[in-house]
Amino acid sequence: MSVSEPGIDAADIPEHEPEPGAEEAEAAAEGGAPARAAARGLLRSASGWNRSALIGMGTVLVIALFCFIGPLLYHTNQVTVRLDLAELPPSASHPLGTDASGYDVLGRLMEGGRSSLELGFAVAVATTVFGALYGAFAGLVGGVVDALMMRVIDTMLAVPGLVLLLILVNLFTPNLWLIIILLSLLSWLGVARLVRAEVLSLRTRDFVVAATMMGAGKGRVVLRHLLPNAIGVIIVSATFTIADAILALSTLSFLGLGLAPPHADWGTMLSDGLNYLFDGYWWLVYPPAIILIVTVVAFNLIGDAIHNSLDLREH
Repeated sequence: MSVSEPGIDAADIPEHEPEPGAEEAEAAAEGGAPARAAARGLLRSASGWNRSALIGMGTVLVIALFCFIGPLLYHTNQVTVRLDLAELPPSASHPLGTDASGYDVLGRLMEGGRSSLELGFAVAVATTVFGALYGAFAGLVGGVVDALMMRVIDTMLAVPGLVLLLILVNLFTPNLWLIIILLSLLSWLGVARLVRAEVLSLRTRDFVVAATMMGAGKGRVVLRHLLPNAIGVIIVSATFTIADAILALSTLSFLGLGLAPPHADWGTMLSDGLNYLFDGYWWLVYPPAIILIVTVVAFNLIGDAIHNSLDLREH
């Protein structure tokens, strides 16, 4: 019936409404859905912090300030051996005493914490970037390529990581960058498997199909659509990787394969201090042990909080 026919006013005819989901599909094809989902997820995450998560974040912030800002305010000599100051108990001039080489223990904690945190964050960044890209590409391509890429991961996981790490550290002179590279080579496997599993469930979603039909290449689909929607898994994995890397460095140092002097880390301090524990030099053992445990627990609290509150696939 024509609009101009008698008895019918043009204002009475409802405007054409888009089909349900059309706007969402269009925005998804343009890449808007992942960005909006990420924003909503981050808002939910920020509003859903529980008390333990806030404690974890506050603890990490305090430890970072202690390790990086502390040496600027509390000056100590961590290079020259002073045997005349060896094994002094806590006092006004040395709040946590000195070790067997005459180093101030409080200053040593700052120096060791800086190395530990630098290593933890460097390993987390390297493993997250490479592992996420590897897993996303494998999950998107699928088929024989995916199977071959996963067999590479399975083969590397079959070798005990700590044993391989000990062998490699014995073959080369340990330093901070070498340990970062070795830990990164061993840590990206888990990230890749988690991201691949997430991508397998995302690659059939409407926004991925729409982007592919519009001619988007695999690289754009991975970077623009898949990884933003898997950001929850990636962030959680990176948080736990920091804690694992700090523990791995402490393990190597405890076994005598850590950073060479005069560099310090908490594992070396703990290993050296155990030799004097039964002689009553408690300040050589308890401070590094406590700060190491507190740091690892703080990162785990943050990871658990993000895991519980950040789900980007909810709408």
